[in-house]
Amino acid sequence: MSYHTLAFFMGLFGSLHCVAMCGPLMVALPLSHGARWKVGVQLLVYQVGRVSVYTLLGLLVGALGNSVGLRGWQQFLSLASGLLLIGIGIFTLWGRHVPAVARMQERVAAPLTRWIGYWLYRPGGYLVVGCLNGLLPCGMVYMALAAALNADSVQGGGLFMLLFGLGTWPAMLLTATMGSFLKRHIRVNTARWLPVFYLLMGGWFVLRGANLDIPMLSPLIYPEGAILCG
Repeated sequence: MSYHTLAFFMGLFGSLHCVAMCGPLMVALPLSHGARWKVGVQLLVYQVGRVSVYTLLGLLVGALGNSVGLRGWQQFLSLASGLLLIGIGIFTLWGRHVPAVARMQERVAAPLTRWIGYWLYRPGGYLVVGCLNGLLPCGMVYMALAAALNADSVQGGGLFMLLFGLGTWPAMLLTATMGSFLKRHIRVNTARWLPVFYLLMGGWFVLRGANLDIPMLSPLIYPEGAILCG
């Protein structure tokens, strides 16, 4: 599996977490009644706003990762990202919570939530709400950004997050159109499997940084930071 194919499937399989976290917001969107095409346009605008923010964040972390890669530290960056994700996965798997981190997330989310409430019923609000949703604290987005940080270029980081966001579209659109049904009949405890996802991704990054010359899994990282994915 290529690096960017991973991005799409990471969003696709991780979108259950997105549905659990952002599903209530999707269901609360004041969609037009009547013409289905209007509803489709509104949902599309919302998703475009959300994924655009993901892409911009990917470009930012891609720029950071590229500057580190130019210094020849890309192998260290991959190992550090992997160990961090493994640590978070183990910590979360044991049900440990850091009050300081939770408080920080609440402080970040509070103004965003107020702005979402303000724009939710205003003209043009779908795009703004989508953009604000893209900034809400989310474990899956953190994981994707850690992956984008290891991209081999600024554009690669943006493309990774774009594909990750597109991978979440099917589940998010389904939630918006069938929200009440899904809420009644489908219950997913994302708290159980998200730590496993952290561990798997962390292990992949550790292998990637181990320089074992295994195509796709642990490609060679050359001193100048280039990666041979062969």
